[in-house]
Amino acid sequence: MLLVTILALILVGGILVDAFETIILPRRVTGDIRITRLLYLATWPIWSMAPRRWPASRVRENFLSWYGPLSMILLLSIWAAGLIFGFGLLYWSLSAPLTTTAHETGLWIDVYMSGTTFFTLGLGDVVPHDSLTRGLAVAEAGLGFGFLAVVIGYLPVLYGQFSKRETQITMLDGRAGSPPCAAEILARLGRAGALGRIHQLLATWEVTAAEMLESHISYPVLNYYRSQQENQSWLASLTAILDTCSLVMAGIATVDSWQAEMTFAMGRHTLVDLALIVHQKPVSPKRDRLPASEYKALHEYLATSGVPCARTVEAASHLAQLRTMYEPYVEALARHLVLEVPPWRAAAIRDNWKTSAFARLTGPSPSTVTHLVNEEFLRQYPPE
Repeated sequence: MLLVTILALILVGGILVDAFETIILPRRVTGDIRITRLLYLATWPIWSMAPRRWPASRVRENFLSWYGPLSMILLLSIWAAGLIFGFGLLYWSLSAPLTTTAHETGLWIDVYMSGTTFFTLGLGDVVPHDSLTRGLAVAEAGLGFGFLAVVIGYLPVLYGQFSKRETQITMLDGRAGSPPCAAEILARLGRAGALGRIHQLLATWEVTAAEMLESHISYPVLNYYRSQQENQSWLASLTAILDTCSLVMAGIATVDSWQAEMTFAMGRHTLVDLALIVHQKPVSPKRDRLPASEYKALHEYLATSGVPCARTVEAASHLAQLRTMYEPYVEALARHLVLEVPPWRAAAIRDNWKTSAFARLTGPSPSTVTHLVNEEFLRQYPPE
């Protein structure tokens, strides 16, 4: 029985430490053997096995979007079940004297008593009779009450961090399209004669990348939460920003590169650490995202939009060097999380804000939007 008591204490202690490190401790934990880590290592490959063979679509995104919330519920359930079973083993190993209305005894009666105590049901059909067992019951009831309180407080914080992340991703839609790409970010600013404002966007994303790093390390399950639009993701947005920084740093004559360097440093830091969190090593992309022909087309597109990019050998070499610093991590995360890597220049631009259940806008004219809204309003509410 001593061995069972030790195993029960290890089980309860291990779950409490894992829950503390996952929910309360606001830093990265590098322990190798953790329930949370083992859960995601075991379940994500199974959940994502079939979708990896599906083409990118709304169906695939909807299916994968279930994993994040379900895995969190499963983790909380495993913690609760483990604590209940651990205390049940502890009662049983100590031969705790219990009185039951049906005069039953055994391990499962002890586990049942543990469950009713943990959830503070207080049914009274199983009652402890010695000081040690009563003390354990009180301790378990307090632990169960505290566990439920921590879980209730954990959910708003988790979804608050998710909402903050999605706000920045959604705001990028009007500036870069969906999925976002570096060429569109620069081209839209160039056509508007506002290329100097690139510093504001990059400064915002320096902060966003830092917040993303902090939140996704503190709450690793956020890595598996999908964005609300199937053609958006935190990885695609961060990649597009890093691509933009790389182009600025490689040489855009009218733009100072200091803010791009700061945002690039923060963005790469985020990618490297998040790849470590999900236990993925950097890998070479399956295909070159920017071959020579596409590189030339990219420069021509930017030039026609009023963005003067350097086209020297030194600029091309610098850009290639910058790409090697983050693209392997992007590829590793994209493969693991089943996310699409955005192109440098999109063949067809789609803005989510132009799409609705009523119409698909072909241009950004506000007058067109007003006309469609008024037309739909009059259709539903015709004048008398």
